[in-house]
Amino acid sequence: MLGYDLPRLHAAVNDLPAALLLVAVLFDLVGWLLKRDSLTWAGIWTLWAGVIGGWAAVILGELAEDAVEHGDAVHEIMSVHERLALITMSIFTAVLLWKLWRRFQLRPAEDRLLKLLMIVGLVFLVRTAAEGGELVFDHAAGIPTAKLQSEIENREEGHHHEAGEADDHDSTPAHVDPPGTPPHTH
Repeated sequence: MLGYDLPRLHAAVNDLPAALLLVAVLFDLVGWLLKRDSLTWAGIWTLWAGVIGGWAAVILGELAEDAVEHGDAVHEIMSVHERLALITMSIFTAVLLWKLWRRFQLRPAEDRLLKLLMIVGLVFLVRTAAEGGELVFDHAAGIPTAKLQSEIENREEGHHHEAGEADDHDSTPAHVDPPGTPPHTH
């Protein structure tokens, strides 16, 4: 779809819902602290978008799981990532459904409980993201084995600059004579 395979599509879709859910929690808390209905409503609309997008990311992640070449270590992390994503989305969905069911007319105790639940959801969201990051950055999940092998061989060859091109990492800077002194060498 649009040049994306399922793992890349999952990666492309999962960041925005996570950001929306984070912002939904912030809007909700700041609206409550400052007694600003506009911020509270911004939190509700952001929560709606985050929940819809979050479930899209979960579904794409489920579909992508079988499309990713992996061994036992990646499979175990994927299982944890999946479980955390389902818990995270269940928490945020429950909060949204409760608010809808109550027509946003919550008693103070209910409101505080839902805020606490949203913070718990945020903790799960961060942990879910950390597991996803471990899959990609520590285990190269989603990168086909042939492409990964080619990159390993390329890295072993090292990086070389053309003649006259500066090597930024391992060359010493050229000597510059201080102003007012005659040119000299060391």
